[in-house]
Amino acid sequence: MPPFLAQEFVHLYGPGDHEVRSFFAPGRANLIGEHIDYNGGLVMPAAVTLGITATCRLRSDRLIRLHSSDDALAVQIYLDRPIEPDPARSWGNYPAGVLRELLLQGVDLRGTDVLFTTTLPQGAGLSSSAAMEVLTAFSFLALAEVPASDLKAIALLCQKVENQFVGVNCGIMDQFAVALGKEDCALLLDCESQDYRYVPVALGTHALVIMNTSRQRRLADSKYNERRAECDAVLQLLGADAPRNGLVHASWSTVLSHVSDPVLRRRARHVISEQVRVEQACHVLVAGDLAAFGRLLTESHASLRDNYEVTGPHLDVIVGAALQAPGCLGARMTGAGFGGCAIALVEQVEIPDFTSSVRSAYL
Repeated sequence: MPPFLAQEFVHLYGPGDHEVRSFFAPGRANLIGEHIDYNGGLVMPAAVTLGITATCRLRSDRLIRLHSSDDALAVQIYLDRPIEPDPARSWGNYPAGVLRELLLQGVDLRGTDVLFTTTLPQGAGLSSSAAMEVLTAFSFLALAEVPASDLKAIALLCQKVENQFVGVNCGIMDQFAVALGKEDCALLLDCESQDYRYVPVALGTHALVIMNTSRQRRLADSKYNERRAECDAVLQLLGADAPRNGLVHASWSTVLSHVSDPVLRRRARHVISEQVRVEQACHVLVAGDLAAFGRLLTESHASLRDNYEVTGPHLDVIVGAALQAPGCLGARMTGAGFGGCAIALVEQVEIPDFTSSVRSAYL
């Protein structure tokens, strides 16, 4: 644990009898497979080096105290009282929901002081909420001396919290990517079956660069629900020819024969083509063909812009700037869209010039 974390913790909570321990959970960037998780598709997220740290110390009572270095809000949770959602608790609802689920599963939780510190920008599409949920689960299981051996079960527990306690209708990708992320690997996840495997990401002399538009995703939630409804509308129009396991498995010819609305056609075109791009990305990464992988990233962004219409001007500008910058093989938005982050595949020796070029064009 870095000394400054222990010092900040003791400054906040004072001295204590128990050991101060720290735990870390990463954020995630989805490399490719955007907006098809809720259509039964394949996604390819990877854990990133940015993340959240929980610095913890057990107490002698049944009180949980939570602080975040980014927020003055102090959250208190009494383990002997019912834990229910509370809008006044703000970000504290994420760990509170996890604590509630752990108690329901019979985990013997103890009072704990916790300080959260983060390097993840909020609202940037890097899954800060999933990171906090998974981090809370791992931290409190460790403090209760319960092995966290079933990573998939932890991911599903955290997704349940976000769906039912926090009230966000998210899919399974974010929690799976955070809980099961491995160094130098992406997670190829089938969102319908929940089957997954690791895909080596050997970038060699290249690196994935995360570019933050510094624009909150204000339209993302409303447009997310709108796009889900449009995909459901396509399935209804397909009728008996609709695939049972999600729109990604429909054929383009079937869509053309059943769907006349041009907007719904574009939505389906993205979903079907993005599934193909994920499959191709898996193959080219295994083969080490980074140029092909970069082209797939760029094609994905173009489809999200033109067919699914979820990019917005800031993401389009920053991706366009990246594609014109030195050393870039490809770039795309990542996350829900309308702000947040984009990723670019860049030759490492060119990263300083790449960064300077993108900043000059975007800022």
